[in-house]
Amino acid sequence: MAATGSSDGEAGTQWAALAGVTAALAMFGAAQGLSSPLFTLLMQKQGMSPALIGLSPALIGLSAAMMPLGLILSASFVPAAVRLVGARNLAVGCSLIGALCFLGIGYLQDWVGWFVIRFIIGIVINPLYILGEVWALSLAPPSRRGRVMGAFNTVLGAGYAAGPLVLTAVGISGWVPFLVGMAGFILCAAILRAVSSSLAGFEDDGQLPGGFFGFARLAPALLFAVLVSAAVQQGTYALMPVFGAAYGLPERTLAALVMALSLGNIFLQIPLGLLAERFGGRAMIIFCALATTTCAVLLPLLITTPAIWLVLLVMGAVGYGVYTMALVELGSRFRGTVLVAGNAAFALMWGAGGIVGPPGAGALMQTIGPLGLPVVIAGLDALLVSFALYRSFKRQNS
Repeated sequence: MAATGSSDGEAGTQWAALAGVTAALAMFGAAQGLSSPLFTLLMQKQGMSPALIGLSPALIGLSAAMMPLGLILSASFVPAAVRLVGARNLAVGCSLIGALCFLGIGYLQDWVGWFVIRFIIGIVINPLYILGEVWALSLAPPSRRGRVMGAFNTVLGAGYAAGPLVLTAVGISGWVPFLVGMAGFILCAAILRAVSSSLAGFEDDGQLPGGFFGFARLAPALLFAVLVSAAVQQGTYALMPVFGAAYGLPERTLAALVMALSLGNIFLQIPLGLLAERFGGRAMIIFCALATTTCAVLLPLLITTPAIWLVLLVMGAVGYGVYTMALVELGSRFRGTVLVAGNAAFALMWGAGGIVGPPGAGALMQTIGPLGLPVVIAGLDALLVSFALYRSFKRQNS
């Protein structure tokens, strides 16, 4: 009876820690979701000098690129930082630095200085992404990993979506938006510290030789899946309004197109996770990629019909679902430092996909018209399906 009680206690502690990590990342997601429109609105309102007004769209876009640049450049250093200071200290420290960044934004009313702050925010949020996913994968029971990661990404997505809503309510005047951002990061640090006793034990089990390239040799198909998911997801979000406008849709409908993608992403990750528990992460990567390809083909056929809303709901879910399924597969195959290195490699590939996806789709749309977007989406996912099937065949016959 004592052993059973101990086991139940451990399970309860594990679920409490998992809930804590998820809540912490939701707070951080809300702060990050608030930061992007806040920077844009501040630069438009008070950060641009009259001589630079004509360049404001380009400068705002360049400012926005600072955060993914920080993500990419810091990804390869996260495993070493975990070994140096420990995962808990790294995550809590990065959360507090994020809060200080919002304090700096409030004090430093200078759009040039904001470039540096956005770069620093990109660096410090990367360990939170990576370690949050590592903890969720490590704490999730193997038989329930699919639904856990689906719920984790759902809550994180909801937190990120809440950021702009909060900004709409509080506005950009005064200290309130900055205090809200600081509160999000501070709450993240406090929650992680509170559950920290259940988040240790995986950072000191050796190293993966070769860093990113060492992991790429172990799981190239997973990294390609992350690259494709990032390119498709971010390209679709950025260019769907342009695609809809080319077919004469009104401005209010253009914003709703992106909202439909977001809703599908938020509400359908758990069902996809349940399917992953039954069929496996690798099979679900292929399924999600095929479903995304089908949705891309249907876009130009249904864009002016009510059926487009169902297409976009599914597309938002399965497009990001490729990433969720890759996480499930990552957690089922790797542990310890290799898992940290894998998540760091995922972060790097996500940043790379965000850099190449939207410009690539935009360039093709400039060349062949609105069909360039579905062509890029379908082409990338078709390549992913082909490569995933090849890797599966190779593993089965090796």
